[in-house]
Amino acid sequence: MGATKIEFRLRVTIITVIITLGFWAPWIEGWGIGRRISLWEWLALELSRLGIVHFAVAVPLVIAVAALIAAKGALLRIWGTAYLGSATVNHGEMKAGAVLADGPFRYVRNPLYLGSWCMFAAMAFLMPPTGALFVAVLITVFQMRLICGEEAFLTGQLGEPYIDYLHAVPRLIPHLRAMLSRTGPAPSDRKPQWLHAFVGEINPIGVFIILAFFSWSYNNWLMIKAIIVSFGLSLVVRALVPRNSAP
Repeated sequence: MGATKIEFRLRVTIITVIITLGFWAPWIEGWGIGRRISLWEWLALELSRLGIVHFAVAVPLVIAVAALIAAKGALLRIWGTAYLGSATVNHGEMKAGAVLADGPFRYVRNPLYLGSWCMFAAMAFLMPPTGALFVAVLITVFQMRLICGEEAFLTGQLGEPYIDYLHAVPRLIPHLRAMLSRTGPAPSDRKPQWLHAFVGEINPIGVFIILAFFSWSYNNWLMIKAIIVSFGLSLVVRALVPRNSAP
């Protein structure tokens, strides 16, 4: 079942609440469920306890994995926003112009949602394990609702060309090579707006920088505060993006 218009309009607020609860994890003190330890620390301890790798190796290994996931999320978000446009990405209403079959949209239908999921997964490494599980489940369910709602809306607005696109391009698991050369809509001459994309995607870029560089301080609270600052900057930029510039 797809998300309602209200859910789509309030998607940033809903996701913020889910992420906040994941970091806070009030059930740890309230009901004794889980431990007040970050996921990356817990994973490193478990890898060491199981004898897979020494703890001194497990810590940088887990940090590197988190940073790589964050990098993938930032790249997908920047690449998708460069072609779709920051105003459309951040708009409070669903938009339907023409079928977009350029850039990452030639390989996967929802690169922005996939990028967001990677960003949230990377942030989950800083949460308690139970908070990370909570976020993984709720974010996945909510994003699938958003995807189904958008795809139903675009099918109704764009008709057969978009249906052909649905048949040609996978929803979330990218093809290694574009399939639209043989079936589905042809790419347009849309030029990517890289500068706008970098400015508009401050948050995933910030998450990557924090996990790639701040993690080596092993100061979880410092990284959480940095993520809050990154998110705050992204909200300021979102408020400054002209609503009438959507393609």
